[in-house]
Amino acid sequence: MTTTTSPDAFSTDAWMRRFVQSAQAAKGGLTSLDQEVGDGDFGINLSTGAASTLRRLDADPASRDDPAAPLHAAATAFLDDVGGTSGPLFGLLFQALAVAVADAGAATTPTLAAGAGEGLAAIRRVGDAAPGDKTLVDALGPAAEALLAAPADTLPGESLERAADAAWAGVRETARLRARMGRSSYLGSRAEGVPDPGAVGIGMLFTSARAVVEDISTLLD
Repeated sequence: MTTTTSPDAFSTDAWMRRFVQSAQAAKGGLTSLDQEVGDGDFGINLSTGAASTLRRLDADPASRDDPAAPLHAAATAFLDDVGGTSGPLFGLLFQALAVAVADAGAATTPTLAAGAGEGLAAIRRVGDAAPGDKTLVDALGPAAEALLAAPADTLPGESLERAADAAWAGVRETARLRARMGRSSYLGSRAEGVPDPGAVGIGMLFTSARAVVEDISTLLD
């Protein structure tokens, strides 16, 4: 990873731009993971959503002054431009984060916690996934809990770093789980030992609040 910001220099625009870089850098690794346990398209889909997000961010430079706007841009990109299962689910998370930040007028630890919690609830409703099913819920759930547990005055960069640590713990746990949903569920024990690609994407998202993820393998050990 390459750290690019300090805890007190947080902006949602920079966060989304680092996530774009992370998704592009990890495209190959995510594709390889998904070829083992899924349809093999997750890396491509995440990279497609990231590229669309970047185009939207660059098209409206003034949005940097609105903390909700970069999250709205990512939500629209993933909901409108990404196929498969993962695109809409990531879009729902970005949408919930954007609404929470817009309602509060700032990206604080409490608003990010509220957005992550709402996003998790929406994903569980739409995807019908529960903890332990070997899906991105197994990373997003711990991340949302970490944000909620952080004191309200915690700097957002710091609270998101805690969320990232919790998310990666969840990612590593998915490698020990037997999938109960999606294509992985048909592979039985053959999918064991391989982390869920969607969960990896969630880990990358929260890590990108502070740093660009250049190699996912360093975070999976």
